[in-house]
Amino acid sequence: MSQVISQDATLDDIIFKDKNREFGAFVLRKTYPKVMKRSVLLGSALFVGALLLAAFWKQLTAEAEDKTEVTAEVMKLDKPAPPKKVELPPPPPPPPPKEIPKVTTTKFLPPEIKHDEEVTKPEPPPEEVRGNTASETVKGETETYEPPVDPDAKGSEPVEPPKPAEDEIFTAVEQQAEFPGGPGAWGRFLQKTLKYPSAAQRANVGGRVFVSFVVNTDGSIQDVQVLKGVGFGCDEEAVRVIKAMPRWNPGKQSGRAVRSRFTQPITFVLSE
Repeated sequence: MSQVISQDATLDDIIFKDKNREFGAFVLRKTYPKVMKRSVLLGSALFVGALLLAAFWKQLTAEAEDKTEVTAEVMKLDKPAPPKKVELPPPPPPPPPKEIPKVTTTKFLPPEIKHDEEVTKPEPPPEEVRGNTASETVKGETETYEPPVDPDAKGSEPVEPPKPAEDEIFTAVEQQAEFPGGPGAWGRFLQKTLKYPSAAQRANVGGRVFVSFVVNTDGSIQDVQVLKGVGFGCDEEAVRVIKAMPRWNPGKQSGRAVRSRFTQPITFVLSE
């Protein structure tokens, strides 16, 4: 049979209606408030007791510290002796002032303008004759002297510039050496003669090789050197092409053919 719930029934009575209330959750819910109350009171009492015990211990230790005696010995130090006065020698007297040399000044008067008639030229002093003098007058022969010739005067012969030595090599001349036919002919010769090295093709290497050489007075090529190369056979190919060139038009200095040094760049480019 179901139990009848009265008006004064609690939440526990409603929840545990028609259920066993002798043990289990119902007993725990009934005893929980009492247990909680006792736990709070006991915990509060323990906390207050701990505070009181700490205050009491602090007071005991403070009294013990107040009773300790501290003794200190004071050492008496003698007063330091006053420093001795050191008498310094008197400073040397200052040097006497230097005498300023007196400079005589001349007062320049303004010039007076006079007419030519009023100006009298002073006569020169008589010359003193030293040595033996003769009483007779001797007539001598007169010699004629030609005036000196001024080389810079008009009508003189032009001075030729110094001729350069035949073995001298010029780095800069008035008229540069040139490939026969000009730059266009040089480009056609290079396109026809130059062969791209296979090692450079395999390594995909390119660049500019700067070759230096001497153009003689007859246009022949001499002293071929690589100034800056890229390797992989390009330097050797550039030297071969330079040596295979025909005779150049030599450089000129003062209208005369001279030996001159020339630098020629050769570019290696792989065509795509």
